Amino acid sequence: MRGAARAAGGRAGQLWPRPPAPGPGPPPPLLLLLLGALLGGAGAQYSSDRCSWKGSGLTHEAHRKEVEQVYLRCSAGSVEWMYPTGALIVNVRPNTFPPSRRHLTLCIKPLRDSSGANIYLEKTGELQLLVRDGDRGPRQVHCFGFEQRGLFVEATPQQDISRRTTGFQYELTSRHAESDLRAQSAPCRPCSDTEVLLAVCTSDFVVRGSIQDVTHEPEQQESAIHLHVNRLYRQKSTVFRPAPEGGGWRGHVTTLLECGVRPGRGEFLFTGHIHFGEAHLGCAPRFKDFQRMYKDAEEKGLNPCEMGTE
Repeated sequence: MRGAARAAGGRAGQLWPRPPAPGPGPPPPLLLLLLGALLGGAGAQYSSDRCSWKGSGLTHEAHRKEVEQVYLRCSAGSVEWMYPTGALIVNVRPNTFPPSRRHLTLCIKPLRDSSGANIYLEKTGELQLLVRDGDRGPRQVHCFGFEQRGLFVEATPQQDISRRTTGFQYELTSRHAESDLRAQSAPCRPCSDTEVLLAVCTSDFVVRGSIQDVTHEPEQQESAIHLHVNRLYRQKSTVFRPAPEGGGWRGHVTTLLECGVRPGRGEFLFTGHIHFGEAHLGCAPRFKDFQRMYKDAEEKGLNPCEMGTE
């Protein structure tokens, strides 16, 4: 079985046109906001946190600013905008010098209760809708090439903004991670021997264990596979923690609901990637099958990396 983060780059969004040529009618308010930010960005209020930003739209009234510039300088973080009014332009930059943009992918994931604004991808004055205010569908991950500029977050008219908060998490990853996030052509098919051996070398987590339970989340179109881990080979972040009763680790990985995962007996080798703090299933062969694959490749000198198989 093979899973991937539900990150097909978002639904096809509306592509906003460039500002129209001068005519009898005024340009749309959203484009006026964007133009005002580009011309008057020097006076905008900047974020002091290099990884995450949290602010309030009420400051727009106090400072008479309609658009606020936000600059982030980390590979991962979040944006949380309370009482959204006006608009934000969010600029994410890598924390390396000199910055290499050609092989980077920016992914965003709306917060669970995000509301009060639309989120657009901005590129040279054109706006493409990524997340529409009021969309209560699955919390989808949206990915795009980093060279496609920044994000434009525009508050929608509200009679009461007191309970509105717009926000999202972001990750800036290397280009190879995009293929992992977008691997939707056959996400539920078993991995080939070559794919398994490569996954062992490149995955964010590699663990040996058994399936304790499987729970399904129809609203998120995901299934959670709850694992008891006997051996922890690698994990990028702490998604598997020591079992309370001792002896091994506990944790869960997610995969697509459409894969129809069920509890199964025996030991498996679980691999995959971690996105936004959640483990997403990649290749998961039975451990005895992995031992066979590894031994065959080792005898032929074709193993991409070494790993204990006992």
